[in-house]
Amino acid sequence: MPQLLSGKTALVLGVANRWSIAFAISQAFVREGAKVILTYQGERQKLTVEDLGQELGASDIISCDVTQDSDLDKLVGSLKDKQITLNTVVHSIAFANREDLMRPFVETSRSGFALAQEVSAYSLVAVARATAPLMAPKDEGGGSIMTLTYLGSVRVVQNYNVMGVAKASLEAAVRYLANDLGPSNIRVNAISAGPIKTASARGIKGFSKMLEVANIAPLRRNTDPAEVADTAVFLASDLGRGVTGNILYVDAGFQVIGLVAAD
Repeated sequence: MPQLLSGKTALVLGVANRWSIAFAISQAFVREGAKVILTYQGERQKLTVEDLGQELGASDIISCDVTQDSDLDKLVGSLKDKQITLNTVVHSIAFANREDLMRPFVETSRSGFALAQEVSAYSLVAVARATAPLMAPKDEGGGSIMTLTYLGSVRVVQNYNVMGVAKASLEAAVRYLANDLGPSNIRVNAISAGPIKTASARGIKGFSKMLEVANIAPLRRNTDPAEVADTAVFLASDLGRGVTGNILYVDAGFQVIGLVAAD
C-alpha cells in the first residue's frame, strides 16, 4: 500500500509529551512517509521534545514561541537556510490561565481573555502568515495547514469557559485564512476532536465528566488519538485536496446529539 505522505515535509507545532494529540499526528505522518519537523517552547520542553523527536526520527527540532514574532522569524529563517519546502503545518497549541478555566466565564479577567485569544487563536494567524511562503508552489500541490479545536467552541461546555470562546475565534480564523490562502492552493482546516486524556485536558475541572460522552455518543465510545491522527493524514495528503475552511469532527459522533432523554 503506498504511503500517503511520501515525499512531503510537515512542521508540527505543539508536541508537549507522548500523550499529546500532536505526537499522535507526528507518528501517523512518519508512518505515511513524511519528514517531520518539531518545535518546542523553552528549556523545560526541550529535552522532552528532543527525546520524542529522536523516537520519531524527526528531521529537525527547532525552538519556537509562537507568541513572539522574533521566534517565528527565526523558525522561518532556519527552514529557509536549509532550503526546506513545507507541505503541511500542524498547529496544536492552546493555553488559558487555570484560574480563568476554574471560575464562571462572566468572571474572566481581561488579561486572561487576551492571553487565551493570543495563544490559542491568534497564533494560528501568525504561524500561517510566517509559513505560507515556504509552502510548495500552487502548481506543485500547495500546502495544508490544520489546527485542533473542540466542541466547546459552539456549545457551552461546563468549565471550558474562556477556552471555548478562544476556540470559537480559532474556528473563525480557519475560515478567513482558508479564503486568503486558497488562491495559493493552501488549504486551512480544523479537526474538532472528542475528549482525549492529554496533559492539558486534565487541567480542566471535571474533565472526567467529559469522558462520559461515551455513554451517549453514537459510537458509544470515546475518541482515540489515532483517529484524530489519521484524519490529519487525510487533510495533509492529496486525498484532502478539495477540503478547506472546514471543521472536521472526530468525536465518535457526539456533536450530533441534542437533548438526552432520561431513563
